[in-house]
Amino acid sequence: MTLRIAVPNKGSLSQAATDILRESGYRQRSDSKELALVDSENDVEFFYLRPRDIALYVGEGTLDVGITGRDLLLDSGAKADEVMDLGFGRSRFHFAGPAGRYSSLEDLRGLRIATSYVGVVEDYLFRHGIDASVTRLDGAVETSIQLGVADVIADVVETGTTLRAAGLATFGEVILDSAAVLITRGDVVHDDFEIFRRRIEGVLVARSYVMMDYDIEEADLPRATELAPGREGPTISPLGKAGWVAVRVMVPRAGSQRLMDELYSIGARAILLTDIHACRL
Repeated sequence: MTLRIAVPNKGSLSQAATDILRESGYRQRSDSKELALVDSENDVEFFYLRPRDIALYVGEGTLDVGITGRDLLLDSGAKADEVMDLGFGRSRFHFAGPAGRYSSLEDLRGLRIATSYVGVVEDYLFRHGIDASVTRLDGAVETSIQLGVADVIADVVETGTTLRAAGLATFGEVILDSAAVLITRGDVVHDDFEIFRRRIEGVLVARSYVMMDYDIEEADLPRATELAPGREGPTISPLGKAGWVAVRVMVPRAGSQRLMDELYSIGARAILLTDIHACRL
């Protein structure tokens, strides 16, 4: 049976979702007007849907897998489960109000809160025992306070520039850390889902790691492997030069330049870094 996957058709998640699927070896649409695409080689069918609707389709079992935002998943109340954080589309939700007027969660009691994510905000308030009125507004919630519709807003905050321009400031703790996530239903089992999941996971690991090769004297090898132990230990091969070995190891991309300096300082030479495009661990 063909695996049916929902992909964001527009918005901040769309291009990044398409990129990770292509890197995982799946065909993707070339025309943004296409609503569906069949990848017969991999026995997968993709459906390009509004990001806000994806959790509902997956939760109802109409589609097997989806890529959406954690915020949209939680806001929908759909019976779908987060399987994997995909590492893009990160955002934070905060409460915000007129600068200097509010300082803590307790200040929200009895207030009117405007947001595009009613489900997320109501759940947060319930868990913290705060009684407040929540109103759904789609887009430009910053103006709701100026127009007298709300006392406070709850929204995604990136740089804070838009809030400051409206005379607002964040307060209280972060409501939610969101990101793009892979979702499915816990009671839906599909033969090809594990293959799909491993491919995506392989790309995420490949993006976070690089392959490092270097030559080093055997006597210095213990110090080198202590600095760079790798995911499951290094691969070590003898060199034609007596007393020397060649080493290959996966290392985190972050900090890899510093690691090259450290290895060089203990005697490693011919140090190379190579991108990893995909892997299975």
